[in-house]
Amino acid sequence: MTVAQQYIDGLKNAYLNAGENGVKEWQHFADLVHGVSAADKAKLLTLYPDIPSSLVELLDFADGTYFREYRGEELTFYFFGSDVEDGRYPYYLYSAQQLIEDRAQNYGDNFADLFYWYREEKAEGGDDPYGLFVDERIRQDGSPCDWLCFSDCMNNGGSSSLFIDFTPAQGGKKGQILRFLHDPDSLDVIADSFDEFLKLVMQKKFAFVQPEFF
Repeated sequence: MTVAQQYIDGLKNAYLNAGENGVKEWQHFADLVHGVSAADKAKLLTLYPDIPSSLVELLDFADGTYFREYRGEELTFYFFGSDVEDGRYPYYLYSAQQLIEDRAQNYGDNFADLFYWYREEKAEGGDDPYGLFVDERIRQDGSPCDWLCFSDCMNNGGSSSLFIDFTPAQGGKKGQILRFLHDPDSLDVIADSFDEFLKLVMQKKFAFVQPEFF
């Protein structure tokens, strides 16, 4: 069994064990969703040749849970956790189409610009109003950064987002998982790979599946 399938099975069990509302949430989700289309998958693989197979496998199961329309109904469904609040803070899964559309946003380069501004402020003796902390395994030298944003948090990305980093700094690993957290701003490596990220969430026993969020 693949790590992605283990994750799907564990996610299902977490919802089914979260009381009556959890059962309803999962059943509605399972009845509504479908996997990524062949055309979108082909385009995704072209745009992101290094995309982890486990992420593609999750998209084969459910093509997004972040304001994703299925059969005329807009769905939002918590699919991931992270290290925030010891795994209790929920995140959505981006659809293949969202990943395709977001390719043009160059998230990594946007953050690279922020790193440059941050370094310049510090060099001039200024204060950083955001208190930004960046993990040393993340490239901060001003060269292009190639990231894939695959998930936004329950606050619609305003507080936290998850990325796959294809251009790490020395000491990092290609494909490492980054977690951005706002206020105070920080950008940390939370797993060496997408599979390791899924294992992290499983080790935390899908703590984000909480009845009070349904």
